[in-house]
Amino acid sequence: MSTRRNFIKKSTLGGAAVTLGGLILPNMSYANILGANDHINVAVIGVRSRAKSHVLAIHQDKNAKIIYSCDVDDVIIEEHNKWCKENIGYVPKVEKDFRKILEDKDVDAVFIATPEHWHAPMAIMAMQAGKHVYVEKPCSHNPYENDLLVAAQRKYGKKVQMGNQQRSAKTSILAVKEIKEGIIGDVYKGEAYYSNNRGSIGIGNKIDVPKTLDWNLWQGPAPRTTYKDNIHPYNWHWFRNWGTGEIHNNGTHEIDICRWALGVDLPQSVTSFGGKHTFNDDWQFVDNQQVTYKFNDDKFITWTGHSRGKIQPKQPGRGATIYGSKGTITLSRNAYNLYALDGSLIKSEKEESESATTNTRGDGQLDVSHVGNFFNAIRKDISLNSDIKDASISTMLCHLGNMAQDAGETLKINTKTGKVLNNKKAMKNWKREYEKGWEPKL
Repeated sequence: MSTRRNFIKKSTLGGAAVTLGGLILPNMSYANILGANDHINVAVIGVRSRAKSHVLAIHQDKNAKIIYSCDVDDVIIEEHNKWCKENIGYVPKVEKDFRKILEDKDVDAVFIATPEHWHAPMAIMAMQAGKHVYVEKPCSHNPYENDLLVAAQRKYGKKVQMGNQQRSAKTSILAVKEIKEGIIGDVYKGEAYYSNNRGSIGIGNKIDVPKTLDWNLWQGPAPRTTYKDNIHPYNWHWFRNWGTGEIHNNGTHEIDICRWALGVDLPQSVTSFGGKHTFNDDWQFVDNQQVTYKFNDDKFITWTGHSRGKIQPKQPGRGATIYGSKGTITLSRNAYNLYALDGSLIKSEKEESESATTNTRGDGQLDVSHVGNFFNAIRKDISLNSDIKDASISTMLCHLGNMAQDAGETLKINTKTGKVLNNKKAMKNWKREYEKGWEPKL
């Protein structure tokens, strides 16, 4: 197995050769290079849950083909192969080490649905190997990676879409358009919320790594730890070494919608209240949290996250509400409702078909639309609905929410860079420690 440094060197050179060999000239779109039928070969990396939604969406495109399934767990791969046969009619080639996939020049794009600590490093390596990238949210594990990922896209010029699929919802697109046209007057507030009732993850026992799992490659850029029985395949979300907590796991979606609707970027200040209030277990983040982001022009966004213990009184499991001087709009993945100031419903718009909202996979039409937009951007060089430059700003808001919570005080933010002003304690969380030889670099 080649080292990461040697691999990147080879990948970068290989990507340059493809560029020169493909004769990419000024004003020449990528569609001219793909060929007459605009066929796109893809690899799906990390195939347990969200990847199923990716696969179904990819399969809707008659000129796209999944040529690789990649996962470090043989049990997950075996299950996925059976699922693929039943749901898309064929079984892609299997590769356990994603680096070998990046060496295959037949792969045009990769879909990344791995644990979060892999998102940015893997996306950067894929771009260095000449691939376009669809990366699940959040696009980074920490602010340093966030900036590096944006810089990588700018350097390598590949299409990079983040998987916050509500950006491709027709109802949300319509709502944001009408908000900009003044349908609810001057917008000033966005409320984002998520509610679940997750159980305890227990106190993990140190056990031998299953023979079917490549634990070293699973950890990748993260510092090495001993395997425990409550980490893989899902609860890594709640460990800081690999996950980023509920504000990233689900809050990214609704915070992004609020930011989009209000037309704001980085905040002036961030305040977070919350704590771990339920079970005595290995969960390392707050399980209930309230974050307030203050922006220019007296605009603000709130995030309310209930990971363990449903929001009461009962309300939908997730959503966003946008307040304006003349009315209010509620936005979900499936609907847009417009209300007058007195609360009376003025109009309601619904998606043509519904998408799941609170299950782990979140299947539905929005994935099809979002993946379709990604493919059209590759073929026709059109705009992405969630290009990484913009998506990284919403991801940064989530990082700042965690940083404010850890600091225990209101953070003042540089609105151009996202860095915390005059607070060394908070800035200690700007970048993580990496396993030797695995730190992402351009």
